[in-house]
Amino acid sequence: MRIDIITAVPELLGGPLDHSIVGRARKAGKVVIHIHDLRKYSTDKHRKVDDYPFGGGAGLVMTPQPVFDCVSYLKEQRSYDAVIFPTPDAPVLNQKRVNSLSLHQKIMIICGHYKGIDQRIRDELVTLEISIGDFVLSGGELPAMILVDAIVRLLPGVLGDAESALDDSFQDGFLSAPVYTRPANFRGLKIPEVLRSGNHEQIRLWREKKALELTKTKRPDLYRNLIHKK
Repeated sequence: MRIDIITAVPELLGGPLDHSIVGRARKAGKVVIHIHDLRKYSTDKHRKVDDYPFGGGAGLVMTPQPVFDCVSYLKEQRSYDAVIFPTPDAPVLNQKRVNSLSLHQKIMIICGHYKGIDQRIRDELVTLEISIGDFVLSGGELPAMILVDAIVRLLPGVLGDAESALDDSFQDGFLSAPVYTRPANFRGLKIPEVLRSGNHEQIRLWREKKALELTKTKRPDLYRNLIHKK
């Protein structure tokens, strides 16, 4: 997979994408990630990528010229399965969407910044808009990193245990059951005995029960959806 990220603040992205699972995936050649500095595509003599909004109002808006030129340049080199714009006024990202995106070969992410991004960019260039929640951040760089991490960990060969991602919360609509590791008795706090029983069927049933209980308690909205589907 190849992921191209367009940003006015590339410094925000370098470190986090070089470490942990994403960093190892890059080193192993499972994913290629390129970060593009939007200012390099600006025709303004000061390399500006923002301006005041028409009609007045507070804040600055990202101008279309650098974004259009950057996207055009990248599209001349290759086609993209999705051009994504993280924004709070979009459908909230979920695991189903992440699963779908992980099947793509080439993805482009446009990071907004400042007060907003010129609507013509969204109308003409973006094919998918996603939100990470009903709140506002300073830019799209953090949502972009979240999206990349969620996608990359699903790529074949990235996780050491191929089944690990399949057991994640939300993959089957439930939250994950509690997990425990050694020692079995830590300061008098013991793990559930069923997990030491060696009975795989009983363990499976225990996990299903706990997953359902947690979903009902912590995410009643998901629980209601699951009940309605039955």
